[in-house]
Formats: sequence, structure tokens, C-alpha cells
Amino acid sequence: MKGGLLIKFLAWSIALGIVALPIIGVLSGHFAADRWPVRSLQLKAEFAHVDADQIRGAIADEAGKGFFALDLKRVRAAVMSLPWVGRVDASKHWPDTLQLTVFEQLPYARWGNDRLVTTSGDLFSVPDISVAQGLPQLNGPDDRVADVLAFHVRCLRQFSGSGLVVREVRLSGRGGWQVLLANDVVIDVGSEETDSRLERLTAVWPQIAAGHAAPAAIDLRYENGFSVRWNDAAAPTSTPAGATPTTPVNKA
Repeated sequence: MKGGLLIKFLAWSIALGIVALPIIGVLSGHFAADRWPVRSLQLKAEFAHVDADQIRGAIADEAGKGFFALDLKRVRAAVMSLPWVGRVDASKHWPDTLQLTVFEQLPYARWGNDRLVTTSGDLFSVPDISVAQGLPQLNGPDDRVADVLAFHVRCLRQFSGSGLVVREVRLSGRGGWQVLLANDVVIDVGSEETDSRLERLTAVWPQIAAGHAAPAAIDLRYENGFSVRWNDAAAPTSTPAGATPTTPVNKA
């Protein structure tokens, strides 16, 4: 009796194997690529830095496995490996179509020497950083990227309408902020009360800039007022209200 059950069990196992093997072969792409190939690629994208040929090349190996064996996760990963690609949506449509929607990264600023950063704080590298000329320069520890972005936005808001144009924002490892203006003026903001210090500067900037060239540097790191360092040729005959021509102590 037991022998008969064993024979039936083995027979059923063999039968299921015979049925399952073709299915496994189809799903793994071993012998279904020719019968159910991927014939059509529907691509939705607004190309600025990535082109359709690059995307086709990236997915060629995966698409060659056939419709059933096509792994959408691997397709997305292959396209995401291309420079400038930020997000990929992928789907299959019977009987032979792969649809991709590709979103490029939108850089907000340069980050450090060789990377870019988006408004959401994503850092990414591109083959040629020179294409990002004209973007502001941001610098700081990678784990503080959100803080640097937020500070840059606050600077833009505070300086709006003042004539002060931000070229670069720097955050030191010790937490001190520095701003470089488009006219090469260096502003040391420090690590404390940054908003009120920026407001103090913009309140008297018209006096600082009136009638003479811009200063070389401004130091805001004081409880009351700030210091201005002038180039010899640009030094005014009098010091604007709220500013001191020398550098006091007790900076923060």
C-alpha cells in the first residue's frame, strides 16, 4: 500500500515538474525571448541631459529576455544608473510593450567641487560639472545639506531688493556660516542669531554701498553692530552707522 502511494506521489511530482519547467523557462527568459519578445519601447521624458539612445542601451540586456522575464526592478535600476536620471517609472503592457517615464534631476546649486544638489537635498554627480555654470555654489558637510539649502533660501529672502546678490554659501565643520556675494564681498555670519545679523546688515547696506566701492569683508559676529574691512582704495572717509572699521573681540 505504501509502495503504491509512493509511486503515485512520484508520478504526480514528475507531472507537475513537466508542467512547471516550461513556465519557469518562460519566466526566466531561457527560451521565451523569441516567442514573446519586447518589440516596443514607449518612452516619456523631457530630455535635457539624457537621450533615448542612452536609455535603450541601458535596458538592452534586460529587454532581450522577453516580455515575461522582463524584470521591472532591474530595468529601473539600469536607467537610474545613468547620470542625470532622478526617477524612473516602468510598466509592461501586453503583448510586447515596455513603458518608461524618466525624470531628470533638476539641479538647484553646485555642491562642493564636483557635485550638484536638488531642491529636495539629493546630491548627485554628472560627467561634466561645467554644464552647471551660473548656479549658486553651496558648501558644507553632506549630512547638513538640508540646513545649507534652508540658509541659502533665507539669505535670498533677506537680501531681496537690497542689491546684495549671493554667489556662494559656506558652512564650516564647526557650524559657522559665511556668504560670498557676487561683488566678491565676504560676509562672516557666524553660528548664532543668523537671521537678526543678516537683518542688521541689510538695514544699513545702502549707507555702506553709497558713493564708494564695496568693502572687502563684513563681519557680523557681534552682539551689537558689525565690522567692515575695506580695500585701501575703497575705504570711505567715515564709518556707516552700526559698523566699526576694526574687528572687536567676543565673536560667536
